[in-house]
Amino acid sequence: MQKIYKASNIETAQEALEEFKQKWSNKYHLVVKSWEKNWENLTAFIGYPLEIRKLIYTTNIIESFNASLRKFTKNKKVFPTDDAALKSIYLAAQQIRKKWEKTRFGWYQIHNQLSIYFENRLKH
Repeated sequence: MQKIYKASNIETAQEALEEFKQKWSNKYHLVVKSWEKNWENLTAFIGYPLEIRKLIYTTNIIESFNASLRKFTKNKKVFPTDDAALKSIYLAAQQIRKKWEKTRFGWYQIHNQLSIYFENRLKH
C-alpha cells in the first residue's frame, strides 16, 4: 500500500495497486475489491505536493494520541459513570496536549504548500 501512497502520479499508483493485487488478492480479496471500487476517492491526494499528501494519508498522529489516551485509562477497566470516563479522558488530553503543541517536522514547507492550495482557508 505504501507504494500507492508514495506514487508520483496516478499511473504509478495504478501499477502499485496491480502489484498489491497480484501478491495479496487471494488473502485480502475484499481489501483489493474495496480499493478498486473506491479508487477515485482513495487516490484524490495524488494531485497534491508530497508535503500535503503526508498530512492526508498518515494516521500516525491519531494513533499516537489514542495510544497516549490508552496509557492513562488502561488501569481503569470500569468507570462508575459516563461523566467519570469523560473527565478522565479530558484530564489525560490536557496532559498529552503539551506534547502536541510542538511544531511538526517540516511544518514551514507544509504551511507554504497549504497556503498555495488553500489560500482562502488558511490563516497566515
